[in-house]
Amino acid sequence: MNKKIAAYGEIMMRLTVPDHLLLRQADRLNYSFTGTGVNVTGLMAQFGYETNLISAVPDNSVGTAAISAIRRLGIDSHFILKRNQNLGMYFLEEGFGNRSSSVTYTNRTKSSFNTVNISDYPLEDIFKNIDVLHICGISLAMNEMMRQNILEIVKAAREHKIQIVFDCNFRPSLWGEGGNEKAKPYYESILHEADIVLMNEKDAINTLGMTTDKEIKAEQLEDILPKVSEKYHIPIIAGTNRIVNSSNHNTIKGYLFKNNQMFYSKDYEVTILDRIGTGDAYTSGLIHAELTNMSPQDVVDFSAASCALAHTISGDTPLYNVDDIIKVMKNEINDIER
Repeated sequence: MNKKIAAYGEIMMRLTVPDHLLLRQADRLNYSFTGTGVNVTGLMAQFGYETNLISAVPDNSVGTAAISAIRRLGIDSHFILKRNQNLGMYFLEEGFGNRSSSVTYTNRTKSSFNTVNISDYPLEDIFKNIDVLHICGISLAMNEMMRQNILEIVKAAREHKIQIVFDCNFRPSLWGEGGNEKAKPYYESILHEADIVLMNEKDAINTLGMTTDKEIKAEQLEDILPKVSEKYHIPIIAGTNRIVNSSNHNTIKGYLFKNNQMFYSKDYEVTILDRIGTGDAYTSGLIHAELTNMSPQDVVDFSAASCALAHTISGDTPLYNVDDIIKVMKNEINDIER
């Protein structure tokens, strides 16, 4: 397993309200360091890969603590810069029963990561040491400089023949009014370069402007994904369908479009300990499955099992290995493993 994985993404501080309390009820918070790139490279490190995070944190004790947390996950911090004074943060109020979880962001656009130009990073050195680059669409919503940063790093990665994984991850609240129209040209530029794309039917319809006369979600995917694949020359498109039964109980099914065919995992009924980061667990499972040349059916099964297992781990970054995922695939549930 000699492939090296990198992600270009923000390190954030997660401030969790304990005991399913509302923020207005609490007098204490639990903090941790997270972010999509952290979650993906952190889990890939658990799988045994060498991983790097390309990011920036404040040049103060908060930034030092963030880097220490990243290293504990097994992520190489060599390309994490210390610049400026702000770290992006979010407050998480965990849902219960019929009450949904709630996320409130602070400092996103002014964070160190989102105010550092891509020219500050030693891209030539970075690209000498990686095989796969992960990019998340959330960063595209931050500001125009970040959008140009991502276009530049994607272009440079392609020139170095690095495999590009793009998670669309469109967030309407971050893009603001008219966000789909703003996002479209940037998404299209990246999709033309991507090898693996995480996308759902809303991304294709609302952001890319694809059309379908189907009304059921699964039928929309089967109608639209082949068109997206053909238009943008994307070999692999994947994602999950989620049915929210309550804040603590969801049904998950993975899907994969590859070789002009759709593949689906079985349904996973998940009891949720922590919902955040589970999509990143699916992405990590997908990357590993593709790098180890699994069959398409095994790829989607492995990825979905990784996603399901992540719901049982506290915190954004899942901490389990490949064997743990295989046990979930085989439905091996024991009282206590001794």
